[in-house]
Amino acid sequence: MTHPHEHEHGHAAAAHTDGDSLNPALEGLRFCPRCGAAPHIDFPRSLRCDNCGYAAFYNPKPVAGAIPRTADGRVWLLRRGFDPGAGLWTFPGGFVDLGESVDKAAVREAREELEIDVELTGLLGVYSRPQDRVVLVVFEAIAHGEPRTTDEAPEVRAFAPADLPWDELAFWSTEQALRDLFDSELEI
Repeated sequence: MTHPHEHEHGHAAAAHTDGDSLNPALEGLRFCPRCGAAPHIDFPRSLRCDNCGYAAFYNPKPVAGAIPRTADGRVWLLRRGFDPGAGLWTFPGGFVDLGESVDKAAVREAREELEIDVELTGLLGVYSRPQDRVVLVVFEAIAHGEPRTTDEAPEVRAFAPADLPWDELAFWSTEQALRDLFDSELEI
């Protein structure tokens, strides 16, 4: 059985571009990026070219986040300035750069988005779903300083656990990480 994006012989067929595609990089790909021959595509995971031996494997991208806390236990959240999730609340986070560790990426993202330094105090959790293109690694953190607004975070606020804006969170993983953070505290 072939994937809808393949011909009977396993070579790529022209495909529509779908904004919800799990791997838009393979959508519509018909030629090997190295030699131009028709590659074999195992959508959404990989492509292989029998002509030149080129192979590419596609995996979820790592994303790092930190949930900064105040001395009195509130969490700093930011209202997103850009899509996805523009106007909704989340904690600072973003893609891990090549040559960067996950923990350093979490610290960098807090600095970029909130203009504060954070001290990571432990791993909260790892969040992923088969239909998503990312794997999110979230750390608990202590905020050092008062966050400032930025283009990425036009509004910043410290929330007590009882006041979290559950109906205005940007992502399923934002909600799950915050629930994990506060559920673990209630079990102690």
